[in-house]
This record gives sequence, C-alpha cells and structure tokens, in this order.
Amino acid sequence: MLGCVIHGQGDLRVDELPVPEPGPGQAVVAVRYGGVCGSDLHYWRHGGVGDFRLREPMVLGHEVVGTVVSYGAGASGPAVGTAVAVHPATPCGVCPECAKGRRNVCRDTRYLGSAARFPHVQGGFAARVTVPAGQLRAVPAGLALRRAALAEPLAVALHAVRRAGPVAGRHLLVTGAGPIGCLVVAAAKAAGAASVTVTDLLPRALDFAAAAGADTLVRADDPDDPGWPAEVDTAIEASGVAAGLDTCVRLVRRGGTVVQLGMLPPGQSPFAGNLVVSREIEVRGAFRFDTEFDEALELLASEPGFDALVSAVVPVREAESAFALAADRSRSCKVLLDFGA
Repeated sequence: MLGCVIHGQGDLRVDELPVPEPGPGQAVVAVRYGGVCGSDLHYWRHGGVGDFRLREPMVLGHEVVGTVVSYGAGASGPAVGTAVAVHPATPCGVCPECAKGRRNVCRDTRYLGSAARFPHVQGGFAARVTVPAGQLRAVPAGLALRRAALAEPLAVALHAVRRAGPVAGRHLLVTGAGPIGCLVVAAAKAAGAASVTVTDLLPRALDFAAAAGADTLVRADDPDDPGWPAEVDTAIEASGVAAGLDTCVRLVRRGGTVVQLGMLPPGQSPFAGNLVVSREIEVRGAFRFDTEFDEALELLASEPGFDALVSAVVPVREAESAFALAADRSRSCKVLLDFGA
C-alpha cells in the first residue's frame, strides 16, 4: 500500500508500506481522504514543528477519514464498512490534566503523525492505518467523507472559540485567514457572534474567510484599510505570527480576551504586553481539542457551506504537488490527499 512519508527536511516520499494488521484493542481503517495541515507542511519544509524534530522517517497526517476494515482482539466500535473519522489523540488518562478533564493538554498523549515523542507516532497518510478502536467516530448520516475530512481542524477552531468564553452577540477579530482561521470564523458564527472581522495579507485568503462567514475583511498590511475596527470584544490569533498577537492585544477592548491559537515560533514573541496589564486583557492559549471533535462532525453534517474551503483533492501519488499547493495560500485553503484515487 502507499503512504506519504517524511524522511527529513524537504524529503517527502510516497513509499510502499506493509499492510497493517490490527493488534489487541485496535482497528484498521481504509483511509479515503487526508487533510494536509500546517504541521505537515512544517515537517516537510523545516524537518520539524516547533521544538519537535524528526529523528526517523514518519508517516504524516492526522486529519483522516475512511471506512472500518477490521478489529483486533477485544476491540469494538462502528461496524465494519462504516464511514468513520479518526480522532487523532490518545491521551494517557492518568496524568493530572487528564484527571481534571483537560485531555487536550495531556502530558503523555499520542498524536497521529507527531514527532513529539520517540519513536515517533506514525500518522494516517496511508491507504490503511491502525488506530486504537476508541479513536473512531462514525460519520453522521448524509455527511460526505470529503467534508468530514475537515473534522479535525474544525475541532481545533471550536476549541479556540470555547476558550474565548461566551461569544454570542459579541464582536470578534480573527488574525490569519488560513484553513484554521477560516474555520474559526465559521465556529464563531455558529456560536452566535454578532460580527467577525478577519485580517490577512493575501486577498485570496480573505476570499476564503468571506466564504466561511466573515463580515469584514481587512488587509493586514494596510493601516488605512477602512475595515479596521476601533475595538473588539474578543480576538483570536490564528496566524502563528507575533505581529498578529500584537494586533489582537492592541484592538481588543479593556477587559477583553485574546486567544492565541496559531503556534508561534520557538523563543520569545514581541507584543504589547504593557497593554495586557493596563487594560486587564486576558490572554489564553488554545491547544488542539477534546470532545469538540464530535461537535465538529455534527456541525459539518448540518452546514454544506464548509465545502467551499476544500480547494483541491489530489491523488496520494502526487503528494509533493499537493503539499506545494497547500503551502501556497494565494491558491488554496484546505487541500486533501485522496487515497482511493
């Protein structure tokens, strides 16, 4: 079977891999689609994500959907042949954070396609993948697998909006109109936000934000853009750039909330920290998700508009072209690999 394997910085290959058999408690899934994430792109372009560096070849991918093929001993879940989405995280269940119900910040989690531990956790960009059976989620009736492939990034967005606190009737700013930023827009609107302003450097990215439901679009490099708000109640930073965090802090109202969702580069990030103090601004981090994965599937099933965020579906044999397209935000939002083509 074919799999998309990163061997080092800039060394992405489509390799022939052995067909897996399920171990005890595991399921085998025939993967149909896999969404190319920003972290996948970082492994490809930089050989790592943040402080996590590649130390061995690794199958990429954690945004995967497909159908159940088989179960190992003692495993149960959706019936064989059922369309499923794969929750990519397996928390340890015993650390203090897991005990408090914050499994998304588990100290010893296993996450598909991650070099955070060694040996690395192999990902889901392969024609067949084995995962703990408890990670399978049946896709709601009527939800096409292509749209269901957005469940993982939408769950990230839903968690960020939840971290922001109540947003119904409030005015939001989202910095960064990549796939996650656009899904934050959709999540905020679904939660009842009165308005969402989105900033980005690229006109095409702002077009995708509009498709996701943004009310106002602002060119981040144009201080005279008439769309800039005087202030907002809540700001969610989704670009992973320090300048975006600084913008959020400067534009959120006194006593407002800033959520840092985009992964900033390692080291220190300059922003107007004095305003955090003098205006009593709350700055919160948002990392991955937990039960929001199930909520994401339900939201995707009810809203066909998410289809507009899928820019291209590319056969896995053309993985490097797919990654190049996904990295070009002037041409794409979310790019899917097709393992059934």
